[in-house]
Amino acid sequence: MKLLYPVLLASMFAAGAANAEFSLDSRYADKDKDLIADIPTDESKLIDPSTLIFAYTPVEDPAVYADVWSEFLEHMEDVTGKKVRFFPVQSNAAQIEAMRAGRLHIAGFNTGSNPLAVACAGYRPFTMMAAEDGSFGYEMEIITYPNSGINSPKDIKGSKLAFTSQTSNSGFKAPSAILKADFNLIPERDFEPLFSGKHDNSILGVANKDYPAAAVANSVLNRMVDRDVVKASQIKSIYKSETFPTTSYGVAYNLKPELQEKIKEAFFSYKWEGSKLKEEFSKEGQFLPITFKQHWNVIRKIDDANGVSYNCR
Repeated sequence: MKLLYPVLLASMFAAGAANAEFSLDSRYADKDKDLIADIPTDESKLIDPSTLIFAYTPVEDPAVYADVWSEFLEHMEDVTGKKVRFFPVQSNAAQIEAMRAGRLHIAGFNTGSNPLAVACAGYRPFTMMAAEDGSFGYEMEIITYPNSGINSPKDIKGSKLAFTSQTSNSGFKAPSAILKADFNLIPERDFEPLFSGKHDNSILGVANKDYPAAAVANSVLNRMVDRDVVKASQIKSIYKSETFPTTSYGVAYNLKPELQEKIKEAFFSYKWEGSKLKEEFSKEGQFLPITFKQHWNVIRKIDDANGVSYNCR
């Protein structure tokens, strides 16, 4: 499966973008150079909570996903022997801050927020959802509504485009880079950027003609169409990217090593067939092992090309 934009990235780097080295906040160590925080060797710095807190990336209404994840969290309770609670976060920033502050132990972080979560919150991703054949990922699509007068990305010039948030890959980082490199379109200069906060807000905004166009993850769009939240006839796609890695799942760096292993066991031993997860994420059927260093290489490059810095203050 292709994960890189060879032409896009070449054009961006040729324009003079510096490929800065990814580094973690000073509170974390990375002696093995795998780009994620090492588990502390000092026992006094490890934690073993009686209740584990889990949060899923806020791509849509958190109330929807509290139920979707309920069976999985019961399975995790059986495997770890601990209580597990779903924490409904409202933004990527709140999710990252919760893990950095020690209030969040297990999380699914969206594609674009992974580097910031790793660098600033001590997040250790180890898996993501995949189909039974091992394929994974999603595409960024720029959408509009029928008869909007926007038929291709170049028609966005002089109009408005809804992004989700600045930490989102498909909702901001990738479309910004693509529009600049492939269409010479820059926010503020060529079109008015709007920020909806979440993918479902952007999709509903386009479907209801509040936004003339929006950049979204098509995985979210497809699920909303499947649930009949919006109708396919309300949406028109004018651009589709190549495939990106999807939401990763991982743990806070300072959980006891044996607890981290139990949490991993819960993910990799989960039975998808007939589950609420399978009903919601119908194209997926397993949790696939991943590494941040390998699978998020393209995202770090896009961040670098956009001049993104991981400021942890």
